[in-house]
This record gives sequence, C-alpha cells and structure tokens, in this order.
Amino acid sequence: MQLAEAVESYLSGRIDGFRRLISCDRLSGGASQETHRVEIETDQGTRLLAFRRAPGGGDPGMDRTGPGLDVEAALMQLARQAGVPEPEVVAVLDGSEGMGPGFFMDWLEGEALGARIARSDAFESTRPILARQCGEILARIHALDVTAAGIADRLERWTPESYIRELWQDYQSFSTPQPMIDYAARWMLENLPDSDQVTLVHNDFRNGNLMIRPETGVVAVLDWEVATLGDPMRDLGWICTNSWRFGVSHLPVGGFGTYDDLFAGYEGVSGQPVNRDHVHFWEVFGSFWWAVGCLRMAERWRNGPDRTVERPGIARRTSECQIDCVNLIIPGPPGAAVEGDGSGDINMPRTDELTTSVRDFLRADVMEATEGRTSFLARVAANSLDIVLRDAALGPESRRLEHESLKRVLQRDGTRAELLQVLVNGLRDGSIALDHPGLAMHLRESVIRQVAIDQPVYSGYKNAMEFSAS
Repeated sequence: MQLAEAVESYLSGRIDGFRRLISCDRLSGGASQETHRVEIETDQGTRLLAFRRAPGGGDPGMDRTGPGLDVEAALMQLARQAGVPEPEVVAVLDGSEGMGPGFFMDWLEGEALGARIARSDAFESTRPILARQCGEILARIHALDVTAAGIADRLERWTPESYIRELWQDYQSFSTPQPMIDYAARWMLENLPDSDQVTLVHNDFRNGNLMIRPETGVVAVLDWEVATLGDPMRDLGWICTNSWRFGVSHLPVGGFGTYDDLFAGYEGVSGQPVNRDHVHFWEVFGSFWWAVGCLRMAERWRNGPDRTVERPGIARRTSECQIDCVNLIIPGPPGAAVEGDGSGDINMPRTDELTTSVRDFLRADVMEATEGRTSFLARVAANSLDIVLRDAALGPESRRLEHESLKRVLQRDGTRAELLQVLVNGLRDGSIALDHPGLAMHLRESVIRQVAIDQPVYSGYKNAMEFSAS
C-alpha cells in the first residue's frame, strides 16, 4: 500500500467527519525523521495535519539516541499541558498500520527555518524577545514530571561523563580518525561540571527546532526525538552552540539573542541561578555531539534504509563542529589560508569541468524544474559537488601539511593514515597529554584547513581566520 493510501485509511477511522485525503507531501527538512504535510477534507472543511514518522517507515533504532516516536508524542502532550507551546497530538501509530512508528499532530503556521529566523527582516522586531522566551520555556520543560506521566523508564539517563564516553565510543566505531573529536572528548572529561541535578532534557532545543511567528515569538517546540534525563544545562549550552546561530555568531543564543536574556528568562521561571562556566562546558559538548552526529549520518547512508544525498553532505559538516571546538578550547593566532598549486589534468574536459557542469545543471535546471524535497536535494547535491571541487584544489596541499605536522608532533615517520591512528590512539588511551608539545596548534591548523574545503563560508571558519590572541 502506498503511503498516501495508508494515511487516508488510517485517518478515516480517527478523524470526526473525515471525507478524504487531499494531499500528503514530505517536507524538505528532517534527515533523522520524516515530516509530511497532510491536508484532509472533513465535514467542517479542510484541515491540516503534520505526520511525523521514521525514515521510510523503518526502524529508527539504528541511531540509538531516542526513546521512540510514541514517547516523543507523549512528551509533547505533557509539555503542552504545562504551558509549553506545542501542537495538539491527534493520533499515535501503534505499529499495525503499515506506516512504521509515527504520530499525527495539528499543523501550526510559523517559521522553523533557523537561517530565516536569525537573519530575515520579517523577524527583526521579534528576535529581541526570543532568547528570554527560550529561557522561560526551557525552565518549564525541565520542571516536567515524567515519572508521574509514566514515561521516565522510556528515557535514557545520562551523566555528563557517561554521555561523553558513550558518544566517544560511538564515534570510534566509525573507523574515521578525527583527532579533534578525541581531543575535545579528553578536554571535557578533564573539565566535568560539578552538578548532580537531573531533569528531563529536550536535548535538541535550538533555532531550527522552534516554530516562530513574528507577532508572538515561539509557538511550538519541535523534535523531541532525542529527549533524555540528565543535566538541564545541556539544553542551555545546545541553543548557544555555533552550528545553530546560522552565521550570526555575535548573538550566541540561536543567532538571535544574548546569554543575559536567555539566563534571565530561565532564572525568572526556575528560580535557580545559571552557572555560565557550566553552560560553556555544554556549548563545547554541543559541538562535539554534533560532530559525532554528522559522522553518524554517513553511517546511516552506508547502511540504509534512507540513502538520500542529504546524509553524506551532512557528514562533511563534522569539520564545522570541530572548528567550533577549536575556537572554544584552543585559542590561537589567525589561521593561514591554503592555496592550490594550480595544476590539474590535461584531459578535455578536465575533471573539475565535468564536476562543475553537473553542479550547475543541478542548480540551474533541476532546482528550477522541481519543487519541495526534490528541489532541496538538488541543492544539497550541488553543494556536495562544491566540496569535491574545493577538495581537488586544496586537498592535496592541506593533507601534505597535515602529514608533515603529524611527523613533527609525534616525532616519528609513517604514512598520514598511520600517524593519524597513532594520534587518536594516544588521545584515547591517555598516553598523549592534551598539552603535548605542538599538539594544540597542529589540531587548530589542521581543522581550519579542513573547514576551508568543507564549508569556507561557515562562521566558525571565519572566526578562526580572524582570531587574535591579543
């Protein structure tokens, strides 16, 4: 049965006055879960719903990071009852409907694209109130009683140390040595926050998972799929993580507000003071967490079930998160740009010309001739080809410099791959200290060069290139 047919059959028995399904369209965003816009006709007129389900209707357990879509729905209902802005959940699938895990909720109008919220003129008058609203909402979320609601046993509980070690081990299983990830893990384990507070943690509360209206501000908190029990300051650090500032790095809260406003809103509702050093730790963790999460997207692409072009593209964003860790815990002088040597093959057309032609076709023809998710994925594919082109121009010299630096830092010879493995092994087993001579600067420079290939317009790269030790 096609998805639209299954949706119509399911809703016909659960929506009063249901007449027919008008449309069921998947939205362009959402690499971890699918979201569909569903329009139905009822006796009272047309009605819009949002349908959220696992990718392809499959088993979402491969990510091992969430309690399940049924618990996500329950948390949204609980939060709504406590005054957190949420849509009403209409129905939750029990697995027998042939659509996989998921749930239906009322469709709310508003903007959820983080870049527009952070930069569009339409939200200019709204941005100043958002950070305080977010602080107030987070305080209400952290006060929710999931034990009384009967769902506490479905939520994983993480201490800062256990969370770091689990993610670090998860990353190591990818067999993709990224020394800055190992360095950040070691830094956090040596700088654990002194707190034993445990609450519900949304765990993905950020610009991009908030629905905003210019008139009122936040109208919905979205995507509860990775909610846990743990340190509530995790949520405050996450919304300040640079990945979710969308280029507006001078406004640390989602690219729209200040630390002071966020903390004032939180303290005003919770009655508890916020430790800024504690939030800084979780800001570092946020970049570490997303660095691992990006690499996990590549694993999902390699192993299915959702082999979309979006996942490999997201995986290459791990270097963005690593440069944010660099800027937070390895200060240093401005980075130096790497230039290609200008050489290339002499075939006609050259490899870069073939790649450029495909990229331009995707942007100029496919995007204009399509809409919705297909147009979005065409843009993602074109962006991936930009990475290929930059890697061809800058990659050889970048990797040569990294190799020479590895030999100096480790005081031994070997291939670049061998020395990378020596370095990550030493960071993992503790035999290489964080203050090992030359290590911090090696990591800083290597990550800067990698981001120049992966995403040179990213704000963290620009910050690193402009950073002054003075």
